[in-house]
Amino acid sequence: MSRTLKTAIAVVGIDIGKNSFHVVGLDQRGAMVLRQKWSRGQVEARFANMPPCLIGMEACVGAHHLSRKLKALGHDARLMPAKYVRPYSKGQKNDFRDAEAIGEAVQRPTMKFVATKTADQLDLQALHRVRERLVSQRTGIINQIRAFLLERGVAVRQGLRFLRAELPRILGMPPDVLSPRMVRVIEDLAGDWRRLDERVESLSGEIEAVARKDAGCERLMSVPGIGPIISSATVAAIGTGDVFSKGRDFAAWLGLVPKQISTGDRTILGKISKRGNRYLRVLFVQAAWVVLIKPKSWERHGLKHWIEAAKKRLHRNVLAIALANKLARIAWSVLAHGRNFENTTISVAAA
Repeated sequence: MSRTLKTAIAVVGIDIGKNSFHVVGLDQRGAMVLRQKWSRGQVEARFANMPPCLIGMEACVGAHHLSRKLKALGHDARLMPAKYVRPYSKGQKNDFRDAEAIGEAVQRPTMKFVATKTADQLDLQALHRVRERLVSQRTGIINQIRAFLLERGVAVRQGLRFLRAELPRILGMPPDVLSPRMVRVIEDLAGDWRRLDERVESLSGEIEAVARKDAGCERLMSVPGIGPIISSATVAAIGTGDVFSKGRDFAAWLGLVPKQISTGDRTILGKISKRGNRYLRVLFVQAAWVVLIKPKSWERHGLKHWIEAAKKRLHRNVLAIALANKLARIAWSVLAHGRNFENTTISVAAA
């Protein structure tokens, strides 16, 4: 790459692959001056010899690691959601056109960017993802046991603890109710269930230990309904929350705000959008239910007046979503302003 070409490059779009990277460079006028395919080993060395420039990438696997590397070399590396890049793609799809679209999109002043995660955030996120998978597998095993029992006319009250308590009695049923073969199958499934319980408990303990040592997690745990799991998942996802300008933007990113389908002078609000981070959205809804089933704590947290007023006009499920929205805004305010939750935080977060 010539010296003149290096100085001409102002913006770079990178389409990240497993082993190869398609790179498109644009000058100050937006004209394409670089169009090359690099191997993974070439990327860092070539950017090390380039003057600082604006580099855009889609937020995908490996993007956070590369973004940290490029920032260390003095470049302005930015990550974008893939769905926001797609409108800038022209013609037939290929890797170079994807890289060109990324280079176009990263220059837009209204583009929404993804904060680059630190290595610690990625480690914590990995713990949560493994735990989520194990919990999902455990739920599948429990549902399978219930289905097998229902096929034999044995119904167990809904709830994990009720099935666990009933299993010894069920496994001791006579052969005309539960055949020996089915007893062995359920015993094996129960063994898988116990092993998953142990792994989930171990991961939960590790996540809690990390949360207790992190200042941001400690502040989040002062918010009602939020414990080590939710606080650490939030910090792993958004860090200090500086990528959002206000609490409503964070709630919208979680998909907790109404879906808007407005035209002309008509403002039409529907169900929640369910966009963004599904895992974190589910956790905040669970936090809202925890708060709702403990009415004695409402006054202590300054939520009593709001919840009682909302209960008169909202179904309980809608109320839970509305409270989850409020808790998400409070959580962002706590992170962004670096302070513990206080009753006065509610008015700030809801603004």
